[in-house]
Amino acid sequence: MANLPWRISVRLMVLAKKVALVVGIVLIVLLTVRIYASLKEPGLHEWHTWTGDEMSAREIDRATFAQYLEREKAIFSDLQSEVTDRVEESEKTPLNRFYRHSLVWPGQFTPDANRSFVLMPAGKPRGAVVLLHGLTDAPYSVRHLALDYQQHGFVAVVPRMPGHGTAPGALTAVDWESWLAAARLGVREATRLAGSDVPLHLVGYSNGGALAMKYALDSLDSPNLRKPQRLVLLSPMIGVTAFARFAGLAGLPAMLPAFAKSAWLNITPEYNPYKYNSFPVNAARQSWLLTKALQQQFGRAEAEGRLASLPPVIAFQSVMDSTVSTRAVVTGLFDRLPDNGSELVVFDINQAAILRPLFKPASWTAVSELLPAALRRYSVTVITNATPHTFDTVAKTTPAGSLDAQSVPLSTPYPQDVYSLSHVAVPFPPDDDLYGSRPEEKNRYGVSLGTVSLWGETSVLSVGKDTLMRITSNPFYSYMQARIDEHIDADEKK
Repeated sequence: MANLPWRISVRLMVLAKKVALVVGIVLIVLLTVRIYASLKEPGLHEWHTWTGDEMSAREIDRATFAQYLEREKAIFSDLQSEVTDRVEESEKTPLNRFYRHSLVWPGQFTPDANRSFVLMPAGKPRGAVVLLHGLTDAPYSVRHLALDYQQHGFVAVVPRMPGHGTAPGALTAVDWESWLAAARLGVREATRLAGSDVPLHLVGYSNGGALAMKYALDSLDSPNLRKPQRLVLLSPMIGVTAFARFAGLAGLPAMLPAFAKSAWLNITPEYNPYKYNSFPVNAARQSWLLTKALQQQFGRAEAEGRLASLPPVIAFQSVMDSTVSTRAVVTGLFDRLPDNGSELVVFDINQAAILRPLFKPASWTAVSELLPAALRRYSVTVITNATPHTFDTVAKTTPAGSLDAQSVPLSTPYPQDVYSLSHVAVPFPPDDDLYGSRPEEKNRYGVSLGTVSLWGETSVLSVGKDTLMRITSNPFYSYMQARIDEHIDADEKK
């Protein structure tokens, strides 16, 4: 009996060695598979290896907005000389954003909405808003809302997040802390221009939604951070897929130059002037680290009873979203919010779609599964078909603390050829020149990515057919803008 503890220790050591051996073998197999898969990817171009000399989080916190713009100008100048001017003959195609004579070269448009910008109202500012774009996106993705805020008398500040708007390779060398520092910089500039005695709104799209929430939580702890009066979130990145957690491992082979392509989850032609198509491992890793930090901070603030000081949140979310977790928006954000007038607006699938029999059965009941009947501290509005057999739509609103939904007919029907919204569709109106489903006749881009319709064999395409099928504009944008305008007007009257 005296030797029993020793025998148990020996057995545990043997077991631990076996587990470590199995884990090691699995890791080697996974890395081998990863290397093999990366070798099958297309080759890297100048825009994948160029990174840009972005400010660090510490530098941004010490900089003025003018200094940030000056660095940004230098970065774009370097992009011109190191990437655009070096495009090879085989890369000079009509849809290469880095070829200066292509249809989608951003430098030919004024303004180039890849850069930070500020919109000033006509008269004395009645408010200030900072709009934060999403991962791989550019300030263009929130431009329509910025213009709307400007028309309501708000100063609109839209900072370009470090690593964005230039070349996808820049995302291999940034961290989420610098993105958050850019959000703080935006608030400082908005306050400088509009004053501190007017309402402050934060608008965040996708990854920008996570940054807006993180800033709001930080402002509860720091007296040096100005507190926003309202948060407007579009497809907010409150939670991401489980794979993002381990994305860093996928990039390990890239430490060896021969396997540099392993630093990329996909390498795709860059035909989009205001969004990267190629996606590096580091981008996925940083988005996961941001959402992890956000959830941990939510947990601490909730345990300490400090969430009651959060401003009201209104969020717009497609029930079908392949980029962020819709469920996390509910359980990781709204279910934790205080009773402060917050509202979640969910866009349902098209229940009357003629091809509904082709849908996965779970999609038909996605909203009811996501939001079962329950008393909530926040309102819920579902944009859906008036009946399962008509394209007419209604907004079904269940007020906070109630189980009774109130339906209001909408003037916009569900488009018959659209079966759901998507993550990328929410911030763009149907008449957006680039991403809209019905762009205006005088389209300054000469091409509309929202109306691309290709027919042929799938093996010909260098991009996934799912990318081309994804809807890129929001048929209910006018409703969303009207709802945001209600909150703008309400805060102006306070």
